[in-house]
Amino acid sequence: MAMSPEPARGNTFAVSDNSQAAFTGNTLAVASMLTWAAGFPAAEVLLQTWPPIALFAARMMLAVLVMVPIWILLDGPARVLRARWGHAFFVGGLGIGSGMFLILVAQKLTDPVTVAIIASCAPLIATLLELAAGTRRLRWKFALGMGISIIGGLIATSAVAPAQLGIGAVCAVVSTALFCWASMATARDFPELTQLGRCTITLVGGLLTAVVLLPVAGFLGFEVMPTPSVDAAQMGMLVFYALFSLGLSQFFFIASVGKLGVALASFHINIAPFYVMVIMMALGEEWNWTRALGAAIVALAVVLAQDRKPRPVQSSSAAEAISGKN
Repeated sequence: MAMSPEPARGNTFAVSDNSQAAFTGNTLAVASMLTWAAGFPAAEVLLQTWPPIALFAARMMLAVLVMVPIWILLDGPARVLRARWGHAFFVGGLGIGSGMFLILVAQKLTDPVTVAIIASCAPLIATLLELAAGTRRLRWKFALGMGISIIGGLIATSAVAPAQLGIGAVCAVVSTALFCWASMATARDFPELTQLGRCTITLVGGLLTAVVLLPVAGFLGFEVMPTPSVDAAQMGMLVFYALFSLGLSQFFFIASVGKLGVALASFHINIAPFYVMVIMMALGEEWNWTRALGAAIVALAVVLAQDRKPRPVQSSSAAEAISGKN
């Protein structure tokens, strides 16, 4: 799934703090992560007959065909037309499109649990990007969490045969980094759009990546179409993978953000590997305690590393403006 950004300046929202709103927000976040996690087993089945590029293109097309009309209906055509489409093609194409394609390649080369475990480190990668941008200070909790997360990742991936890692794990890490970058760019560069608009416009950019990659892959001789004919069962899985695991999951997440705020809602992303393991076990795979331990350690590390009340570093210009007012 695409990661929702922090609300940009000038496009804030109110967050309810009563217990009923908290319960509703957490329920929506759980629903979002469950539908997102359920997409991993669906992709595992589809990847047996679908090349990653074909599955990526089909998923993006179905999601965009549904989400764009909803965006137009809720926000109005005028706001949609005034959006920065050129820049959205760059952010969505590079961050969302390339990220989604790489995560499919990673799952094809490894397995859904390994990909989900690596994806759970997204908040840590995002923090590293913020440190590089100078918008976050390095705190001891983050440094400790980073070390623990590395240990957890090593424990989790030790349950996988070494031949399954390598390029697959690299693709998963790069994909996660691209998602984090795209989230930061969306928050910074599209302040005039709602959460739904930001998510949808970058998905359209991701579809542009699919439109470019599909013919290029075919020209280079790669397989770009499903090997057998697509039957009703495959179409049903594809619809679920596109509309529920991507579209509906994102809708639930946006609703959760309205109740909890982005930071608390995003915490639920780190529990997705547990959901994936439970779903895969229900589909007949054996429970792996080594992976469970590694995923638990990674989740604990991410919670430890996150600052629940972040204090962004003030830029020098902002500091001068404040001092000038005083």
